[in-house]
Amino acid sequence: MAWKKFPHTDKTFSYTGAALQKNWARLHRGDCEPYPDNAKVQAAWRSYHAGDFGKAVELGLACGMAGYAVANKAATVYASYLETDDERKRTLLLDAAQRCEEQQKAMPEYVNAWYLHAYALGRYSQSISVVKALTEGLGGKIKSSLTQAITLEPKHADAHIALGAYHAEVIDKVGSLVGGLTYGAKKHIGVEHFETALKLNPDSAIARIEFANGLAMMFGNARIKDAERYYQEAVACIPADAMEWLDVESARSELED
Repeated sequence: MAWKKFPHTDKTFSYTGAALQKNWARLHRGDCEPYPDNAKVQAAWRSYHAGDFGKAVELGLACGMAGYAVANKAATVYASYLETDDERKRTLLLDAAQRCEEQQKAMPEYVNAWYLHAYALGRYSQSISVVKALTEGLGGKIKSSLTQAITLEPKHADAHIALGAYHAEVIDKVGSLVGGLTYGAKKHIGVEHFETALKLNPDSAIARIEFANGLAMMFGNARIKDAERYYQEAVACIPADAMEWLDVESARSELED
């Protein structure tokens, strides 16, 4: 199975030796992932941060459940940004979600078993259409996993981003009334989650991108200026790894369209 190459070729995101641990707090401010003791898991994370997502998945899975987090994050980021084959994209996302469910049973206190489950299912939902995903009951699973992630770690910025996006996507697709009554989606709660994420991780490009998208979905033209400002701020962010570089490039292409 061929993996598409990360399109940024310099060594900016190569965290060799002690550099990984030294930069860990910055690299994982969004997902609160603890630094791994296992050297093989560390190697998988080095591949992930450098943009070698296929190798990160391979190395992570070779470590068993200890490597699931890096394998799942690498597979999900790769599927979201680089994979162009829809069938393969969905397979990668569903496989990651399945591994997260295994982790949830074995390690229920581990926050990223819940966050990455929601992240994978959220990206899968977008790939099949959010409306279809809601009718299949995926919205409830996503919301439940994100709520559990934030319960376990209230400072999990990425979970706050994803929960803000949940409220925005639901309101955008089914409207405020049905969204509120059926799915518990509220505009003000969505905004609160995005604002919390930015306070927790002020350097985050993806927090700004998703906030911009959420404002456009929930408020339309009334908040379009704010959305544009968040996109401009996202482009100005300095990426610390491959995923953040992909986020910044995504914001840049959005502004150019």
